Amino acid sequence: MTPVQKLVGWLVLAGLLIAGGASAWKVQDWRYGKQLAEQTQLHQDDLAAISSAAAAQQRAEQDKRLALEQQLQASDQTHHRALTDAQRDQSRLRDRLATADLRLSVLLDTQDSAAGCAVPATAATGGLVHGATRARLDPAHAQRIVGITDDGDQGLIALRACQAYVRAINPGLSQ
Repeated sequence: MTPVQKLVGWLVLAGLLIAGGASAWKVQDWRYGKQLAEQTQLHQDDLAAISSAAAAQQRAEQDKRLALEQQLQASDQTHHRALTDAQRDQSRLRDRLATADLRLSVLLDTQDSAAGCAVPATAATGGLVHGATRARLDPAHAQRIVGITDDGDQGLIALRACQAYVRAINPGLSQ
């Protein structure tokens, strides 16, 4: 064999080795490409599942918030109605006191000698009132008493509204 033939043989052999290596690289590239595509698809599936779970959780939180807002609105309406009713009743009572349609009276302790009030122990025979002895209050004093009870009623209604609000936003605080 001549040196040129040896050289050509070596070149052909080197070419075959390079072609074989290149084809091996090509096959390996296909395999790795397939594995990479599978991993990418799995990653996208995981991201889709995470996004779906997050969206479901967000919807659940929004539903809870909406339900709480509706509950608070209903509670607010209830307490507003109670406050309005109490104010209307107090206004009627003040009007009745002002027109002398209604008189406030207090029970007298006829046994109290320190009071210095000589009130008979029994009602007069011609009177229509039966039972304990009573004394009428001056209308101005009665109006002040009604005002005080009105303020107290409004305070109690406001307190109930605040308690209902706190219970609504903190269900763990039942007492």
